[in-house]
Amino acid sequence: MKDVITIGDAMITFDPSHKGPMRYATSFERKVGGAELNFAIGCARLGLNTGWISRLGNDEFGRYIHNFVRGEGIDVTSLKMMEGYPTSLNFKEVRGDGSGRTFYYRENSPTSTLTKATLDTEAIKNSNLLHITGVFPAIDQAKNIELIKYACKLAKESGSMVSFDPNIRLKLWSREEAKAALVEFLPYVDILLTGLEEAELLFGTDDLKEIFRESSNYNIETVAIKLGDEGAVGYHKGEMVTANAVIPDKVVDTVGAGDGFDAGFVYGILQKWPLDKVLQFANTIGSMVVSVDGDNEGLPYLEEVLIQMGEKELIER
Repeated sequence: MKDVITIGDAMITFDPSHKGPMRYATSFERKVGGAELNFAIGCARLGLNTGWISRLGNDEFGRYIHNFVRGEGIDVTSLKMMEGYPTSLNFKEVRGDGSGRTFYYRENSPTSTLTKATLDTEAIKNSNLLHITGVFPAIDQAKNIELIKYACKLAKESGSMVSFDPNIRLKLWSREEAKAALVEFLPYVDILLTGLEEAELLFGTDDLKEIFRESSNYNIETVAIKLGDEGAVGYHKGEMVTANAVIPDKVVDTVGAGDGFDAGFVYGILQKWPLDKVLQFANTIGSMVVSVDGDNEGLPYLEEVLIQMGEKELIER
């Protein structure tokens, strides 16, 4: 029985060697990225038995990601290499003021071969928690929305929890498309992990109490709202808890911070910690991620988080 399993795309990410418009960038550093994969890496480094369901191109980039993921201790039994489908890419542009853009190359994605018929249903049924995001459904709306709903249904029927991060990428779909699709997942969700703007898109309000009330209408028992440098607010069965942000020494790269928070929050829930400790743990991970350049390079190991929190002994699992 796995602790956690997730479904999603992975990409080779090319980071420019210097700042400025991408058309003037002459060299890039190759890395690995993808929201669901970042989450899986975060969970694995915390010591959770983690699986990842996906498809990669049977090419050099796909083999690189496969070896990288396997090296992180993630179960790749449900990962298949596909002929004739190139591994997805993205290129980053970083401007002098720190702002940037991302250019995706995801046409003919190998994940288009991931269907209800090819989905590893036993892997979902034999996991304590299924984690989904709004990124994978946005890549191929016609197919992936129904695929994720099917996976959620399997998880619930087998008694597994479902955690959900809307992770709305407006480069992939419109606000209207995102809302119409993502609210369809809410009836299956046990743990909602969201930013305030995403919650407002889903529920039509940025009032925390209203968001928690709307979540309860979908029988979502646990909600975490990520507020960046203002910390986070959690809700569980009528209890609301506020947690201050953990301020990093220096913010280098914010990519992956939300995925790290999600991994930390899920870890705490699986350990049955009180909500305030779960939030503190997740916030600590988020602060550690932004201190390191890269999508997942800053995701910490359990020992590192506990040291950062001032814990003297590892918490027994």
